[in-house]
Amino acid sequence: MSNQTRLQALSDFLKARRAAIQPSSIGLPEGTRRRTPGLRREEVAQLAGVSSTWYTWLEQGRDIKVSSSVLDCVAAALQLSKDERKYLFALALETGPGIVPFQQEEFSVLSPSLQKILQELKYCPTIISDRRCGIVGWNEAAAHVFLNFAKLPVEQRNMIRLLFVRKEFQRLAVNWKQFVSGYLSIFRAYYGQYVEDVWYDDFIREMKDSHPDFNELWEQSQVSSAPDVVLEFRHAKAGKMLFHLTSLQVHGSTDLRCSIYTPSGDSNTEAKLKQLMEQYAIG
Repeated sequence: MSNQTRLQALSDFLKARRAAIQPSSIGLPEGTRRRTPGLRREEVAQLAGVSSTWYTWLEQGRDIKVSSSVLDCVAAALQLSKDERKYLFALALETGPGIVPFQQEEFSVLSPSLQKILQELKYCPTIISDRRCGIVGWNEAAAHVFLNFAKLPVEQRNMIRLLFVRKEFQRLAVNWKQFVSGYLSIFRAYYGQYVEDVWYDDFIREMKDSHPDFNELWEQSQVSSAPDVVLEFRHAKAGKMLFHLTSLQVHGSTDLRCSIYTPSGDSNTEAKLKQLMEQYAIG
């Protein structure tokens, strides 16, 4: 991303995290005279042990000098998670891995071990995606629960785009916003990690222009490399289904991720999925 875009992303992130902190969580009264939610800038500065002017400039996205030690203090003041702290450092210090060429062909053939994992997770819908949330692998269960990705052109197999474009996804999730937010939190983590890849800025701009809901959810999104959430689906053929979503990063030369939807143990989701797979063949 350009320097201006990076600093604007940093500004937006700091404002959002400051607004999310309840004053009572740090021993301050809520009060009725607060014009905005969360903490004031000067309160964050005091907690971080920096001047109010310096923090204001940082939050405004000015191109100022920052150090790791001071950022650690800001991260603590804003109660950032491990993933959020990494995101802050990437934007403030531009500490991405450098320009790493993205070669689609690197992901076109999954390793035998990943293929085996997909097969063994027979009744756990599983999707493997790349660092741009492009879908590069899936198992039969995922094709039954979501859609048959094989029928989509490769360039359309982007999970973020599909969540907003395909009506099947919007009808599937009872809490669609929660479903989308999980993926956006992963996408934001990648966005901070690969700060020099201009593809992300182009993609986000395209999504904002094409899908008004994206802008709202993107601004609200958290940063998480591995969200763990429970999702309720209303499948057109199987009815109510409950899944635990677990996101795992695949270690290796390619930056891949497994999103595994495990049927809830205290529901009949697995039985419904088995029946669904037996009755309807994927063509």
